[in-house]
Amino acid sequence: MPRDDYGHYVNNKGVEINGTTDKNGVDHISFYDKCPAENADHGSIHINYDFNNKGGNIVDTTSGDKETTDLSCYLTTACMMKKMDSFDDNCEELTILRWFRDAFVSKEDVEHYYKTAPIVVDSINKKENNKKIYDYIYDNVVNVCVNAIKKGDYDFAYNRYKSSILALEEEFARPALVKQMVKVLKQV
Repeated sequence: MPRDDYGHYVNNKGVEINGTTDKNGVDHISFYDKCPAENADHGSIHINYDFNNKGGNIVDTTSGDKETTDLSCYLTTACMMKKMDSFDDNCEELTILRWFRDAFVSKEDVEHYYKTAPIVVDSINKKENNKKIYDYIYDNVVNVCVNAIKKGDYDFAYNRYKSSILALEEEFARPALVKQMVKVLKQV
Protein backbone atom coordinates (compact mmCIF):
# COMPACT_ATOMS: atom_id res chain seq x y z
CA MET A 1 0.00 0.00 0.00
CA PRO A 2 1.51 3.37 -0.95
CA ARG A 3 2.04 6.24 1.49
CA ASP A 4 1.04 9.87 1.04
CA ASP A 5 3.19 12.94 1.77
CA TYR A 6 2.31 12.67 5.49
CA GLY A 7 3.43 9.04 5.85
CA HIS A 8 -0.11 7.64 6.01
CA TYR A 9 -0.96 4.51 4.09
CA VAL A 10 -3.56 5.10 1.34
CA ASN A 11 -5.58 2.32 -0.28
CA ASN A 12 -6.87 2.32 -3.86
CA LYS A 13 -10.12 4.02 -2.73
CA GLY A 14 -8.31 6.96 -1.13
CA VAL A 15 -8.86 5.80 2.45
CA GLU A 16 -5.95 6.81 4.67
CA ILE A 17 -4.74 4.56 7.45
CA ASN A 18 -2.47 5.74 10.24
CA GLY A 19 -1.18 3.82 13.26
CA THR A 20 0.39 5.41 16.32
CA THR A 21 1.12 4.79 19.98
CA ASP A 22 0.69 7.72 22.34
CA LYS A 23 2.86 8.63 25.34
CA ASN A 24 0.59 6.58 27.64
CA GLY A 25 1.13 3.41 25.61
CA VAL A 26 -2.34 3.44 24.04
CA ASP A 27 -2.31 2.21 20.45
CA HIS A 28 -4.38 4.05 17.84
CA ILE A 29 -5.37 3.02 14.33
CA SER A 30 -7.18 5.71 12.39
CA PHE A 31 -9.05 5.49 9.09
CA TYR A 32 -9.87 8.69 7.20
CA ASP A 33 -12.12 9.05 4.15
CA LYS A 34 -9.98 12.05 3.05
CA CYS A 35 -6.58 13.33 4.07
CA PRO A 36 -7.19 15.09 7.43
CA ALA A 37 -4.20 17.38 6.93
CA GLU A 38 -5.73 18.74 3.73
CA ASN A 39 -9.48 18.43 4.44
CA ALA A 40 -11.00 19.80 7.62
CA ASP A 41 -14.26 18.17 6.49
CA HIS A 42 -13.28 14.51 6.76
CA GLY A 43 -14.85 11.44 8.30
CA SER A 44 -12.84 9.12 10.48
CA ILE A 45 -12.91 6.00 12.58
CA HIS A 46 -10.37 5.65 15.37
CA ILE A 47 -9.65 2.41 17.18
CA ASN A 48 -7.93 3.04 20.49
CA TYR A 49 -6.67 0.12 22.55
CA ASP A 50 -4.57 -0.06 25.69
CA PHE A 51 -3.04 -3.55 25.68
CA ASN A 52 -1.69 -3.08 29.21
CA ASN A 53 -5.06 -2.26 30.73
CA LYS A 54 -7.10 -4.31 28.24
CA GLY A 55 -9.51 -1.55 27.39
CA GLY A 56 -10.32 0.74 24.57
CA ASN A 57 -12.94 2.22 22.32
CA ILE A 58 -13.90 2.92 18.74
CA VAL A 59 -14.67 6.52 17.84
CA ASP A 60 -16.64 7.06 14.61
CA THR A 61 -17.09 10.58 13.18
CA THR A 62 -18.27 9.60 9.68
CA SER A 63 -21.88 10.64 10.37
CA GLY A 64 -20.79 14.11 11.51
CA ASP A 65 -21.42 13.20 15.14
CA LYS A 66 -18.88 11.61 17.46
CA GLU A 67 -20.08 8.09 18.28
CA THR A 68 -18.05 6.03 20.75
CA THR A 69 -18.20 2.28 21.30
CA ASP A 70 -16.69 1.06 24.56
CA LEU A 71 -14.78 -2.18 23.94
CA SER A 72 -14.94 -3.15 27.60
CA CYS A 73 -18.75 -3.47 27.63
CA TYR A 74 -19.77 -7.10 27.21
CA LEU A 75 -23.30 -6.25 26.08
CA THR A 76 -21.81 -4.19 23.24
CA THR A 77 -19.24 -6.88 22.52
CA ALA A 78 -22.01 -9.48 22.35
CA CYS A 79 -23.85 -7.34 19.79
CA MET A 80 -20.65 -6.81 17.81
CA MET A 81 -19.89 -10.54 17.76
CA LYS A 82 -23.47 -11.48 16.78
CA LYS A 83 -23.82 -8.91 14.01
CA MET A 84 -20.19 -8.96 12.83
CA ASP A 85 -20.21 -7.24 9.41
CA SER A 86 -23.43 -5.30 9.99
CA PHE A 87 -22.64 -4.02 13.49
CA ASP A 88 -23.62 -0.43 14.17
CA ASP A 89 -22.99 1.17 17.56
CA ASN A 90 -26.43 2.74 17.26
CA CYS A 91 -28.17 -0.53 16.42
CA GLU A 92 -31.67 -1.02 17.78
CA GLU A 93 -30.54 -3.25 20.64
CA LEU A 94 -27.90 -0.88 22.01
CA THR A 95 -30.10 2.18 21.51
CA ILE A 96 -32.91 0.54 23.51
CA LEU A 97 -30.54 -0.74 26.21
CA ARG A 98 -28.93 2.70 26.60
CA TRP A 99 -32.34 4.35 26.89
CA PHE A 100 -33.37 1.75 29.48
CA ARG A 101 -30.10 2.18 31.40
CA ASP A 102 -30.55 5.96 31.52
CA ALA A 103 -34.26 5.82 32.40
CA PHE A 104 -34.55 2.82 34.74
CA VAL A 105 -31.24 1.39 35.98
CA SER A 106 -29.98 2.78 39.29
CA LYS A 107 -26.81 4.85 39.31
CA GLU A 108 -25.20 2.30 41.65
CA ASP A 109 -25.97 -0.59 39.28
CA VAL A 110 -24.58 1.33 36.30
CA GLU A 111 -21.39 2.21 38.18
CA HIS A 112 -21.03 -1.40 39.31
CA TYR A 113 -21.44 -2.65 35.74
CA TYR A 114 -18.78 -0.32 34.37
CA LYS A 115 -16.34 -1.36 37.11
CA THR A 116 -16.74 -5.10 36.55
CA ALA A 117 -17.54 -5.29 32.81
CA PRO A 118 -13.89 -4.88 31.70
CA ILE A 119 -12.87 -7.79 33.95
CA VAL A 120 -15.68 -9.94 32.52
CA VAL A 121 -14.77 -9.00 28.91
CA ASP A 122 -11.10 -9.74 29.51
CA SER A 123 -11.93 -13.10 31.07
CA ILE A 124 -14.36 -14.07 28.28
CA ASN A 125 -11.89 -12.99 25.59
CA LYS A 126 -9.31 -15.42 27.03
CA LYS A 127 -11.68 -18.38 26.58
CA GLU A 128 -11.42 -20.51 23.44
CA ASN A 129 -15.20 -20.60 23.12
CA ASN A 130 -15.69 -16.83 23.57
CA LYS A 131 -17.87 -16.54 20.43
CA LYS A 132 -20.33 -19.04 21.96
CA ILE A 133 -20.30 -17.12 25.24
CA TYR A 134 -21.06 -13.82 23.48
CA ASP A 135 -23.80 -15.55 21.44
CA TYR A 136 -25.29 -16.75 24.73
CA ILE A 137 -25.13 -13.22 26.21
CA TYR A 138 -26.76 -11.78 23.09
CA ASP A 139 -29.54 -14.38 22.97
CA ASN A 140 -30.25 -14.60 26.72
CA VAL A 141 -29.52 -11.11 28.01
CA VAL A 142 -29.49 -8.53 25.20
CA ASN A 143 -32.31 -9.96 23.10
CA VAL A 144 -34.48 -11.02 26.05
CA CYS A 145 -34.16 -7.62 27.74
CA VAL A 146 -34.76 -5.69 24.50
CA ASN A 147 -37.93 -7.69 23.77
CA ALA A 148 -39.20 -7.13 27.32
CA ILE A 149 -38.47 -3.39 27.08
CA LYS A 150 -40.32 -3.17 23.76
CA LYS A 151 -43.35 -4.79 25.44
CA GLY A 152 -43.11 -2.33 28.34
CA ASP A 153 -42.21 -5.07 30.82
CA TYR A 154 -39.55 -2.96 32.51
CA ASP A 155 -39.52 -4.90 35.79
CA PHE A 156 -38.78 -8.17 33.99
CA ALA A 157 -36.07 -6.46 31.87
CA TYR A 158 -34.44 -4.93 34.95
CA ASN A 159 -34.52 -8.18 36.91
CA ARG A 160 -33.19 -10.19 33.95
CA TYR A 161 -30.44 -7.60 33.35
CA LYS A 162 -29.40 -7.53 37.00
CA SER A 163 -29.48 -11.30 37.59
CA SER A 164 -27.56 -11.88 34.34
CA ILE A 165 -24.92 -9.32 35.29
CA LEU A 166 -24.44 -10.96 38.68
CA ALA A 167 -24.25 -14.45 37.14
CA LEU A 168 -21.68 -13.33 34.54
CA GLU A 169 -19.61 -11.64 37.24
CA GLU A 170 -19.71 -14.78 39.36
CA GLU A 171 -18.65 -16.97 36.44
CA PHE A 172 -16.02 -14.70 34.87
CA ALA A 173 -14.97 -11.82 37.13
CA ARG A 174 -14.71 -13.62 40.46
CA PRO A 175 -12.21 -16.27 39.23
CA ALA A 176 -10.09 -13.56 37.57
CA LEU A 177 -10.08 -11.45 40.75
CA VAL A 178 -9.25 -14.45 42.94
CA LYS A 179 -6.32 -15.27 40.63
CA GLN A 180 -5.05 -11.68 40.97
CA MET A 181 -5.37 -11.81 44.75
CA VAL A 182 -3.45 -15.10 44.92
CA LYS A 183 -0.63 -13.57 42.84
CA VAL A 184 -0.49 -10.54 45.14
CA LEU A 185 -0.47 -12.70 48.29
CA LYS A 186 2.36 -14.85 46.91
CA GLN A 187 4.44 -11.71 46.38
CA VAL A 188 3.98 -10.58 49.98
